Amino acid sequence: MEFQLLGPFEARHEGQQILKGSRRQERCLLSILLLHAGRTVTTARLIDLLWNGEAHASARSTVHTYIGRLRAALTPHGVRIDTKHDGYAVEPGRHVIDAQEFIRLVRQAADVGDPAERVRLHDQALGLWKGPLLADVADDQLRDRIGGHIGELRMSALEQRAESQLAMGEHERVAEDLLAPAQEHPERERLVAARMTALYRSGRQADALQLYSSTHQVLVTEFGIEPGTELRTLHDRILQGDPRLDRPPAPIYAVRVGDEWLPWNTSGHPALEFCNTYAGWSGPRLPGSEWLRSYATLAVWAGHMDLAEDPVVTRLLKQARQHPDEAAAVLDEAREFRGNLYACLTDPHDTRAFKAVAGAVEDAAKVSVFTRGEDGLARWVPSRTAGLRLPVHAVAHSAAELLADPQRFTIRTCPSADCGWLFLDQRGRRRWCSLATCGSSRQLSRS
Repeated sequence: MEFQLLGPFEARHEGQQILKGSRRQERCLLSILLLHAGRTVTTARLIDLLWNGEAHASARSTVHTYIGRLRAALTPHGVRIDTKHDGYAVEPGRHVIDAQEFIRLVRQAADVGDPAERVRLHDQALGLWKGPLLADVADDQLRDRIGGHIGELRMSALEQRAESQLAMGEHERVAEDLLAPAQEHPERERLVAARMTALYRSGRQADALQLYSSTHQVLVTEFGIEPGTELRTLHDRILQGDPRLDRPPAPIYAVRVGDEWLPWNTSGHPALEFCNTYAGWSGPRLPGSEWLRSYATLAVWAGHMDLAEDPVVTRLLKQARQHPDEAAAVLDEAREFRGNLYACLTDPHDTRAFKAVAGAVEDAAKVSVFTRGEDGLARWVPSRTAGLRLPVHAVAHSAAELLADPQRFTIRTCPSADCGWLFLDQRGRRRWCSLATCGSSRQLSRS
């Protein structure tokens, strides 16, 4: 069963709506139990919520009647409502409750360091929002009592997503996405600040100042307060055209290719460079250390490393825009393969990692063709049938070639605690990776 509580109430089993003819209070009662799935809600609490403290004498028997009808309708579909003490509980099962999924995704996003991953999780969470909680079965007072925290969580997710997008340079998207929320919630100064910054970075300084002016007026007339210090400071910086507001800081050790930031080359071998797209940081992740922020980054990187020709990259970018869910799945696959490959290359005895890499190589071999390039040399390359997975298959081919070559035993790991990048050292004389910043800083600290 699938239950939609974010917006109009819906209950579906295999695509078919259930409870369409049920009473509004029955759906409301079920929703309260679903919001507390796995926990008991007392009958007294249900009565208080359903009748808002003005229950009639037969309210308890009415609740029992509602429960009986709901059990009759839901039990055949695997949803159990158990009687526990003086109350009821919906037993956790395979059914999906969008409100629970929303909370899980937002909390998961809060624990993620990479802004692109935070945006992806927030996009999934906010995509579940079809309107106010129980839009057709609860009034505002009941909504605040049973799910006020969910509404607050949504606003926080909007703010955090916008800030992550600004860190990635997606100011135009932020300006568009926050148009309605910033107008509807002027009291959310963090939200207003994000849109003001986005407008300014989009070359719309006047619009940013107008947003501040309208927000200031509403705060004073309707809330009786002045804007906070941070919002006032942002207004002054925009008014003065502070150049530090223009763009977010660039990632460390970065090179701009097209519309994507890519890492500097450090090893000269595509398989090692792929591992170095996250650098294998052995310490805390530094800003910009995660490079695979989106599928577009992966595709452009593959072209930059000559793993895919420019027309192929263009086609992949177009397909990714047309099929964003599939592109996101491939990005997850690429990140998983990257972690396994890094483990395989840094520990030759890691059997699990080798088997995972070998599986990816074998998958790539199934959709490959043997062709000759413009340099006259023949090679195995992924065919067009690989679709969006082509960059992953191309990297797998590169990894297979490296693992089958004796130079595999010359791979070294930069020993700096905040680096860990891989490089080839055939002469056995190098210690630090080619960035040299780790070794330089270490030498300076010793002098």
